[in-house]
Amino acid sequence: MTNGGFRDNMMWYHSLQGKYSGLSLVIFCGKEEPQMSRVCRTAKEFAEAVKNNEEYITIEGDLKNGVLRIKATGKVAWGVCVASLAVAIAAVAVAPVGGGAPAGAGLVMATPAAATLGAAVIPAIAIGVCAGGVGVLNTLRDKYKIVEKTDTYITLKRK
Repeated sequence: MTNGGFRDNMMWYHSLQGKYSGLSLVIFCGKEEPQMSRVCRTAKEFAEAVKNNEEYITIEGDLKNGVLRIKATGKVAWGVCVASLAVAIAAVAVAPVGGGAPAGAGLVMATPAAATLGAAVIPAIAIGVCAGGVGVLNTLRDKYKIVEKTDTYITLKRK
């Protein structure tokens, strides 16, 4: 409690007096706090969030590690990755439900990307297939920044 208010995590709350006594003043302290964040646990949810230009996106689960790896890849390495990912995404997208030759060819074409992204190549392909191409991956890299990172989730903010 400080001056009739209290601090909780990164916010300071204070009840107002007089005419506005039913209201509370909330002041955000320290780092930026997202108000409304789209929570994504799957590649499909994440692709939709990026395509919809969500202001804040929180990514949980295994997808978080793949997104971190994509964001951490350097510009030159990303140029090599994006070309092979585009071919792999196209091959997987047109593959029959049971897999077969086109899907296998797509995974072979992803080899240069896998050399750079490692295990993150699978989420990258999944996100690309769900979004219909590599454009969503480029948007992730160019238009979003990481504003919060924990062991269980990351939060991205549109630049």
